[in-house]
Amino acid sequence: MALGENQIFQWKSKATQAKELEEYEKWAFPYGEKQRENLEKLLLEMHPRQKIAMLLIPFLTCKELYEGVLKKYGSRDAAVDMLVNQQRKYKGIIKKKEMTTYLALVLADAEIDESCQYPQAETVIARVKEIESLRRDGK
Repeated sequence: MALGENQIFQWKSKATQAKELEEYEKWAFPYGEKQRENLEKLLLEMHPRQKIAMLLIPFLTCKELYEGVLKKYGSRDAAVDMLVNQQRKYKGIIKKKEMTTYLALVLADAEIDESCQYPQAETVIARVKEIESLRRDGK
């Protein structure tokens, strides 16, 4: 949504800013506040010493990258492979060692429904290990 936009000197009315924020929130959390709360709870369970803003930013960035790559390549497996094995393209955005964690969270997020039930942290961590095994460089 906003990642690729570089609009430093663009002034927008408060109404336009509010509308864009609302659209972004709908994209980020299509099931609303319950989804956001459950995701934040999972993020904090996996990273208890972090602040939620420092976890949401890379999560939403990874979600945006994943959806962009998914749209381009058309398959979940291709998107995962691209983000894991061509990660150097995104190293300024998400650190290599964090990409698999955020990607596992993004995949979990993509699989929820209106119940907003995320998997347990242990399940996400197991998925991180599966994704790490897809790395061609083995690191």
